[in-house]
Amino acid sequence: MKLIKIFFYLYLPSLQDYNEQCPYSLSPVSIKSQKLLRSPRKATRKISKIPFKVLDAPELQDDFYLNLVDWSAQNVLAVGLGSCVYLWSACTSQVTRLCDLSSDSNTITSVSWSERGHQLAVGTQHGYVTVWDVAASKQVNKLQGHSARVGALAWNGDVLSSGSRDRLIMQRDTRTPAQVSERRLAGHRQEVCGLKWSPDNQYLASGGNDNRLYVWNQHSSSPVHSYSEHMAAVKAIAWSPHHHGLLASGGGTADRCIRFWNTLTGQPMQCVDTGSQVCNLAWSKHSSELVSTHGYSQNQILVWKYPSLTQVAKLTGHSYRVLYLALSPDGEAIVTGAGDETLRFWNVFSKARSQKENKSVLNLFTNIR
Repeated sequence: MKLIKIFFYLYLPSLQDYNEQCPYSLSPVSIKSQKLLRSPRKATRKISKIPFKVLDAPELQDDFYLNLVDWSAQNVLAVGLGSCVYLWSACTSQVTRLCDLSSDSNTITSVSWSERGHQLAVGTQHGYVTVWDVAASKQVNKLQGHSARVGALAWNGDVLSSGSRDRLIMQRDTRTPAQVSERRLAGHRQEVCGLKWSPDNQYLASGGNDNRLYVWNQHSSSPVHSYSEHMAAVKAIAWSPHHHGLLASGGGTADRCIRFWNTLTGQPMQCVDTGSQVCNLAWSKHSSELVSTHGYSQNQILVWKYPSLTQVAKLTGHSYRVLYLALSPDGEAIVTGAGDETLRFWNVFSKARSQKENKSVLNLFTNIR
């Protein structure tokens, strides 16, 4: 009897098999479609709409042309507040003051960490740039030559590029005495407000208040590419770490567009109108996504997929233009700064949802000075 039952169960067609064979099924959905609907959905990545940390940043200037926030490979945040530079350790939350230029009646206009995070370059209103050994809290170089404020800085190894309101870009080796001759790049007709070296350190992209985007190589004194499609100042510049030669740039209030360029051929690529002044751009280290921060009129932070340019997330919270942006060394978080005198930390490129996001943001307000 048991053998008959086993035989019965082994050879009796299942109900699903019967439905697949039966042309008279009452369901309007095919068996294949039913299987698809029952299969588990791929979980979509959720980005928290609230910052996981907020720092108070008194005297953080509401000036589109400055670059006052940078995050080092050593996980230390540098912020220019008025005439001082403060360092905030993301590991210990300790705050230290690196320098104070008030005795010189000077203010900070840009900060930029070296690639290894052991030196910090500081641009000033008076036009000189100081280089600091952070571990020793000691100034190791003072680079003069600009006749107006230095709002943009970019490192390439030991070579520091600086862009100024005097319309010049200067490149100097920080290991040599300040008197050693420098390389000068003249092309912009107004203030230089954006500077970024390509990931392979072969090309320098510069943006200016003349609405121009230039790409320079290490040898020529003239740009190898010149782009004039933007209709407003170009401060936001970012090289893709995933696509060789791909450059993204964003225009100011009268432009509002993010444009993409193939610098290998010089050809323009996609363009998207964001509806707001584009203040900053940064690519994810882990995936083909990028984040943009905005000013007039929505003061928002947008995360985009590339190349589809679909919006992954829209983050709001700043009450002023989101003028400052830096990426964490692990590539998972960003910090944004605005004239509302706050720094906000967001998990935008996280591989997994952070436990920190579950905490109340009200408990995380801290003063940076």
